[in-house]
Amino acid sequence: MSPALLRLAVVLGSTREGRLCPVIASWFAGQARQIDAFEVDVVDPADLDVPVALSPQPPESVRTLGKRLEAADAFVIVTPEYNHSFPAPLKSLIDWHYVQWRAKPVGFVAYGGLAGGLRAVEQLRLVFAELHATTIRDTVSFHNAGDLFDDAGELREPAGATAAAKVMLEQLTWWADALQKARREHPYQQ
Repeated sequence: MSPALLRLAVVLGSTREGRLCPVIASWFAGQARQIDAFEVDVVDPADLDVPVALSPQPPESVRTLGKRLEAADAFVIVTPEYNHSFPAPLKSLIDWHYVQWRAKPVGFVAYGGLAGGLRAVEQLRLVFAELHATTIRDTVSFHNAGDLFDDAGELREPAGATAAAKVMLEQLTWWADALQKARREHPYQQ
């Protein structure tokens, strides 16, 4: 009997009109689906009603999203860099949930101008540390991302990004498997 697949939630970080995020997330989800270890769930906040303002009673959309995040064994955040940081809708999505991230690995696919979204990733590492998540060191980064994909959403020169995704996915698989077993055998206590 083959082992159960690990659940990977690929979370889009942008909701802007005309965004590149779905193109990059689709490319990455395709890379992840090539790894026999993962069942992939793409979470797009543009398709969800996730309010910015937090309240004591989350709306049904937030509770439904929470169940999807709870079911995940690992996460990959696909984020642009806005003003040297990550987008507000992503912060809202993260902040509505707490235990769903705990003791799980988080990888990053970033994009932007010259910095390739890496400043957004550095700030996200601090946020996820506070949530007791484990961030994966290696990141996939697209510098000047708008020039890298053709009109069909395909990478013009995929070798470097594909290699970076492979390394990150190998690390993510190891951490997801190890932390899933640890949560099962000894539930994480904060």
